This record gives sequence, C-alpha cells and structure tokens, in this order.
Amino acid sequence: MAAGTENLKKVIVALSGGVDSCVAAALLKDLGYEVIGVTLRLWSVAGCEEENRCCTPETRAAAQRQADALGIPFHILDAADAFRSEVVQAFLDGYACGDTPNPCIICNRRIKWGLLLDSAQELGADRIATGHYARVRQNQAGGFELWRGADPAKDQSYFLCLLTQPQLAQTLFPLGDLTKAEVRAFARDRALPAADLPESQDLCFLGGVDYRSFLEKYVPQVATPGQVINRKGRILGEHHGLAFYTVGQRKGLPPASRPLYVLRKDLAANQLVAGFAEELGQRELRTGEVIWVSGLPPAAEFHAQVMIRSRAVPAAARVFLQEDGGARVVFNQPMRDITPGQMAVFYAGDQVLGGGVIQLFEDN
Repeated sequence: MAAGTENLKKVIVALSGGVDSCVAAALLKDLGYEVIGVTLRLWSVAGCEEENRCCTPETRAAAQRQADALGIPFHILDAADAFRSEVVQAFLDGYACGDTPNPCIICNRRIKWGLLLDSAQELGADRIATGHYARVRQNQAGGFELWRGADPAKDQSYFLCLLTQPQLAQTLFPLGDLTKAEVRAFARDRALPAADLPESQDLCFLGGVDYRSFLEKYVPQVATPGQVINRKGRILGEHHGLAFYTVGQRKGLPPASRPLYVLRKDLAANQLVAGFAEELGQRELRTGEVIWVSGLPPAAEFHAQVMIRSRAVPAAARVFLQEDGGARVVFNQPMRDITPGQMAVFYAGDQVLGGGVIQLFEDN
C-alpha cells in the first residue's frame, strides 16, 4: 500500500464521490487509521461552476454520504483559486503555445499533493491517501519509490510521475495492490455508496463544455485559421486553429487521395503540416526539465521504457541527460504520436523513474 503501517496515525483521504476513494478510506479505517474525508472544491468554466465533475453538488453530497457511511469526519476544501491559477492557466498557456498539455499531472502535483498536504497538517494528519491505482515502496536506503498499480488496465502511475520524495513519504495508495474488479466487489460486499457508479474521463473543469469552445472563450487567438500544408510546402487546405489539432490526428483535415494525418504544427507560420500514414513517426524526442522521483537520474545515459501518453504502450528507448536538466530520448522503433505538451514518463520495469514535458522537436 505504501511505506509502513507500523505507527498508524491520522490520514486525510481525498473523497471524490466515486467508488475508488470510498474504498480507499474504508480500507484505511479497517487497518486502524484515524481517517478524515476531504473533498476539493475546484474552479470550473464561467457559468458552469456547479458542473465541475469533481465537485458538483451531487459529488459533494455523495462524498458526504460516503463519509457518513464510514463514520468519519468530512471537510470541503476550497481550492478554486489555486486550481484556476495553477492548473487551468497552464492548460490555456499550453494550447496558446501550440502544445497539447496534460492538466491532470499538474493538478496532482500542485493541488492534490500541494493544498491537500497543507490541509492535512492543519487537521493534524501526517499523511494523505487517494484512490489512485499506484504503489509507493520504501527501499533499503530509506528512499521512496513509485511503482505501477497491480491492475495494468487501471494503473495511474503515469499521472503521478512528478511527485517528489517528501510528497511520497506522506502518501498512501490503498488500492495499489488491487484490481478494479476487486475494488467494486469490496464496495458491494460492504454496501458502500458508489459501488457501481460509472467512471468519467473528461477534464473536470470544462463542466460539460467542449474544449474547443473553452479555448475560444479564454484564448481566442488559438482559433485563428491558417494553411494546411504537406512537408514540401504545398497548400492542401485550411485549418480552424492549431489548438484544435494534435499529432497523429486524422479527423478534420482536408480531403485527399488517401487519409491525411497531422505531422506537426508550425506555430510561427500558423501552419499545420499534414501527411500520409507512412510519414508519421519519429525516433527521437526532447523534454524539458525532468523531475526524478528519487531526486537524481539513474545515470547520464541509460535504457528505459518510455510512455508518451497516459494509455500508450511503454516503448524501449535510450535516454541521454542534457545540460539544461532535460532529456534526449532515442526510441528503438519510430513512435507515431510524439506530442509536445504531453509528458514523457520513464520506467524501469514497473518502477517510475521520473517525467518531463515533451518539447517541440522535429526528427530530420
């Protein structure tokens, strides 16, 4: 589950109203922890503040019912301002720069393991717990390691790659050794609320609004039309705004003799470069500064498995550290969907080594 349960103390559990966090709280209570439930109130798009799927009135009420069913105290933490400035603004800035960002990773580091840890201290707790499918282990040297969850279909370690040693030292993942089926079975056996609730996959702060409309409202410049060209510079048609396309995308491109795919974006020229399937793929990427889970990289050069998206298949690569703290990653085989703004996460088997944001780089 996490590092040691030898000195059981007070722990805050982030309750979302879903089955995972509810079961996490129940498991910790069964182990003898003094559990406190906390739900975060987050920012949502203007006019839809009550529709953020993480903190609608319904999900807050569901979290309250879960806490009541478990017999634990319950608090609501207002994180709207911090969420807007730290997570949503990074999302908007990323798209404005031509990237395709992953706001969930930033939310985990800055909000869940930022404000939530601060809240834990205020409530006298020394640890926090969530319903993530991941594992924390303490090694012989006393350091903390982040590992994949036991259920490969539900593993969420990718989204936790930026957590640091102090954060992991205060973290429990009660579901790390369980499958989703086992979690639901536990909830049904205990008649816990949300045992059979479906899961939601969209970005929480959009409040049901399409992300394109959201971007047009808050960063309207991203909706500037421009040319779609091929690699030789021939004009193929027009795009509706670079933010609405991502590398590897097929939908929304001009008609051609064969299906076209997005190869890259030229932000300076406001041009979208498209080509055929065989033109997709490159063997190399660069990242910004890498955050290493242990605090240090394994070596100046090393082999690793690298995930370039949350559901990507890990790919074998050679990693070369750069003087700016970033990494140059050379894959054994070409990768089709290397997308600036997404996170490249480095693994040694099931252990997470660290992660860095993919930067714009064309393999010539």
